[in-house]
Amino acid sequence: MARIAFILLCHKDPDAIVQQAQQLTAAGDYIAIHFDARAPKTAYDRIREGLADNPNVTFASKRIKCGWGEWSLVQASLNAVEAALSAFPWATHFYMLSGDCMAVKSARYAHDFLDRNDIDYIESFDFFGSDWIKTGLKQERLIYRHWFNERTQKNLFYWSFWLQRRLGLQRKIPKDIDVQIGSQWWCLRRRTIEAIVEFTRTRRDVMRFFATTWIPDETFFQTLVRHLVPSKEIQTRTLTFLMFTDYGMPVTFYNDHYDLLLAQNSLFARKISPEARELKKRLGRLWASEREDFRISNEGRSLYKFLTGRGRIGRRFAPRFWETESSLGPERELLIIACKKWHVAKRLVDSIRANTDIPAIAYLFNEASTPLPDLGGIQDSIGKRHRHRRALMRMLFDHYATDRMVICMDTASIDLMQDFDSDRATVKILEIQCHFSDDYLIGHARRVGLAGVETPEDAMARLLPTLRNDVRHESDRIRDAGFDHYMKIIEGDPTDANARVLARFLSVSDDAADKLAQTPYLFFD
Repeated sequence: MARIAFILLCHKDPDAIVQQAQQLTAAGDYIAIHFDARAPKTAYDRIREGLADNPNVTFASKRIKCGWGEWSLVQASLNAVEAALSAFPWATHFYMLSGDCMAVKSARYAHDFLDRNDIDYIESFDFFGSDWIKTGLKQERLIYRHWFNERTQKNLFYWSFWLQRRLGLQRKIPKDIDVQIGSQWWCLRRRTIEAIVEFTRTRRDVMRFFATTWIPDETFFQTLVRHLVPSKEIQTRTLTFLMFTDYGMPVTFYNDHYDLLLAQNSLFARKISPEARELKKRLGRLWASEREDFRISNEGRSLYKFLTGRGRIGRRFAPRFWETESSLGPERELLIIACKKWHVAKRLVDSIRANTDIPAIAYLFNEASTPLPDLGGIQDSIGKRHRHRRALMRMLFDHYATDRMVICMDTASIDLMQDFDSDRATVKILEIQCHFSDDYLIGHARRVGLAGVETPEDAMARLLPTLRNDVRHESDRIRDAGFDHYMKIIEGDPTDANARVLARFLSVSDDAADKLAQTPYLFFD
């Protein structure tokens, strides 16, 4: 059976560290602690004293003064790893943690999980080929030497960097090493850890290289694991659930996140707020429990992105500079159907094709699989369609040899509607307002990744009002946008009323509009 040696890097709150260590070792696992040498010795002594009677606890032989982005974090990790290897010969896995991490599954569940798959869990993406680094220094982390800390010695850090750059003092990466990058929160098997420690003793050239790279805790273990372990024995993910804000800061979890954390496909979570006492109490009890009935829905990241996105919706008031002269043309008419229920709009589009001669295309800016003619590659992806939206529409007008065209958009795509509405062409917006049952909203949440089949009912019940308000908010934004030609048809309104709106929107005869309004099962879910 798997037995885990936790590698704990911490620097504050000695009482919480003692409690965390006692909780993690209660089920027979182990822990090796490195407590930052910058912290007071009295705090370290409190931890030693509080855990003195626990045989499943050991400490790094040497404390290191750690700094963010420095090699010191890797060295501290290696010191704790070596202490764990020596003290715990029965440990099968080594799991990196911080003092802000807590278990979101039971030890029994975690052991069974690790027993089922003889693999290492570590994010390891190609350093140069991936887009893991979003902003800031990239190759400069490696090809220049970094002796100073960017956060605490900013002037020296950049003085050294620019001096090396000006003098052309680039260094070469060791030839047999493909540098990888990823999260520093890993779970590795014992034989992998032993191979890493042996590597550190024999490859001093690689050790010297990483000792002066910037933020090596995101590259050192990630690179060595790929160098030492076959790819089939590596799963490129972390077992610790963590998220980041738009500003690159870790998302903090509070008392009301308990159900969400348990539903993620992870064993631990970071970062738990020190003030979330109830959450810490419940998670602390969880690890030592025998619980196995975890319903994994794994919607945490998409749900967070959705919820934090509310209220951050801005408007772009001017066209992009490269589109200044890219009007669709004043003689053309673009007819946009905005509807949250895509199947309703698609039924109306099918009916428009059958009963009029107006070309109609469904959700070309929302759905990659929307059938489109070959336009030289501009239609290949959603991203391309958005970037070259007006060029795409001009080409579609030309392809169908028409000056009038119908397209569909999700009600969330108001930026696109506003962009087209600012064009010299005539643009009409028809919103289809539908009723939304709880069952439909639940299905919608699952389709877009905000919930899963296993999402608990009480969590879904809390999500439903937000979803319903979000749909209503999108409709309000369209109504309040001040479009010159805005119309709407409403589910439940008399057919003749909807027909009159369709006649104005499409500029078709009353008979044709009646047929469209009577489209079979138009609003049927």
